Amino acid sequence: MSRRLNNRLILAVAILTGLAAREVALELRPAFLRPGLHLMAYVGNTADGTLTVVDLVKLSPVATVSVGDGPSGVRAHPTRNEIWGLSSAGGYAWVLDVKTNQIVARIPVGAVPYALDFSPDGRRAYVAASGANAVVAIDCASRAVIARGRAGRKPWIARLTPDGKTVVVSNRDDGTVSLLDAVSLASSATISVAPQPEQITVLPDGGKGFVSSGTSSQVSVIDLRRKLLLANLSLGGTPDALILKPDGGELYIPLSTAHGLVVVNTSTNEVGDFLILGMSPSAGTLTGDAATLYVSDSGAGHIVPVAIGARQVQRPITVGQDPHTSLLTPGGDILLVVDSASNELAVIRTNTPTPRLITLIPVGQRPRDLAVKIF
Repeated sequence: MSRRLNNRLILAVAILTGLAAREVALELRPAFLRPGLHLMAYVGNTADGTLTVVDLVKLSPVATVSVGDGPSGVRAHPTRNEIWGLSSAGGYAWVLDVKTNQIVARIPVGAVPYALDFSPDGRRAYVAASGANAVVAIDCASRAVIARGRAGRKPWIARLTPDGKTVVVSNRDDGTVSLLDAVSLASSATISVAPQPEQITVLPDGGKGFVSSGTSSQVSVIDLRRKLLLANLSLGGTPDALILKPDGGELYIPLSTAHGLVVVNTSTNEVGDFLILGMSPSAGTLTGDAATLYVSDSGAGHIVPVAIGARQVQRPITVGQDPHTSLLTPGGDILLVVDSASNELAVIRTNTPTPRLITLIPVGQRPRDLAVKIF
């Protein structure tokens, strides 16, 4: 008799759990996601060379795809139903068809690539091959390398300007930035910047670029039209990320070594406000209306919301052991956060007065990169 009651209890719990999961999934389903459309996340796992595909409506992994050792630079193609990324150990770019979850191309680009960028029209992809001191341009339709250019020593990132005319490359071992013609990849200028430059962001009008130093407490400001250094801004800590306001008016820089966030006025090239956030703020994602910045505190296992206009730090959201990369889904209803220590993808609902963690989804080993695609 007791065994029968236990079995009924287990069945009832299972049914309730399933109904609860369904309700959560329906609650999270964006209004624009009509029947037949899919909302998927793609998580690059650095330790096992895989890409985990997560259905964000069902809130569960649906595929694990081998992409090659050292996956990095995972990006959703802006116009094609594809996810692109790199194998830094294999020296190639890979292309995933999102409808079949199959790798449909591997394109040799040179040794040790880390990041890629697309042209505004999605026709070209640009990759800096750090181990080959080169930059390549790929035709996305034919998946063929159509141009090669030389950069400085150990080029880290190749970033295209918004007008699609210039490729800006940070050369980590040279302490320089190269400016290349986007069509031919011929060099037009080399600009000295702060030591070991890494990340790059460019203002919407294409007039200025901001380049982070990987070893000093500086961000370099470069004039992209006159092709010269304007300033090396002292921040009080090593910059971990560059997060640009959509209108280009402010730049937000998490500093894990200083436990806070610096705000730079991009018009005057001046360091303005500083906010204490936590133990190790290292990355962040800004809402489309620039109202809230969600900062990953990798030391405390938190996401820290910051009300940008009021410069107010809000109540942190616990997500895991070591959160890093985060991304908002289209519409901004859901914040996704990759946790590289617990091997999980955190799903946070943001369209409520108090953002809250919905669930943690298991992914591969040491996840790092993240992309989202609707198709």
